[in-house]
Amino acid sequence: MNSDRKNPDAKAADPKGADYKATVFLPKTDFPMKAGLPQKEPGIAARWESEKLYEQLRASRRGREKFMYHDGPPYANGDMHIGHALNHTIKDMVVRTQNLLGKDAPYVPGWDCHGLPIEWKVEEQYRKKKLNKDEVPVREFRAECRAYAQHWVDVQREQLKRLGVSANWDKPYLTMNYHAEATIVPSALQFMVR
Repeated sequence: MNSDRKNPDAKAADPKGADYKATVFLPKTDFPMKAGLPQKEPGIAARWESEKLYEQLRASRRGREKFMYHDGPPYANGDMHIGHALNHTIKDMVVRTQNLLGKDAPYVPGWDCHGLPIEWKVEEQYRKKKLNKDEVPVREFRAECRAYAQHWVDVQREQLKRLGVSANWDKPYLTMNYHAEATIVPSALQFMVR
């Protein structure tokens, strides 16, 4: 470095505790040194939700070429894990790209709310209480499984929002919705009859 070119703000060099900050020529800016993303992220997501950003995008793409991306739903039986996060963020990127290309690309998230993974978790709760699943009336057991699944749908939805995934969160696809069940049962019967 040219010794003739000195920063007027620079302090005399102190070999033991020199502060070289003033000797580096950097622009002055109002940007903070730390992004503070963990603090800012919830506010950004809340703003997107209050401005109904997803709904605005859907309205602006209405009538354009459709791009449908079906969400292979995870089980609603626990917190999100890295597989869920990767799955949904990649789908979100694909759908956002299609929207940027001018297509009408909605993203309807879904959850599988039936089956062994959910029943097993409810049975685990029974075992902790020293209850036998077979002694619980079937309707009561199913109602508990439904409530358990709904709890985890709500938790996972908030976790996915926190990841910044933009979707139709108010109307997700749930296999436990009665309309979905009414469609699934006749389809399953077709396999049994043949």
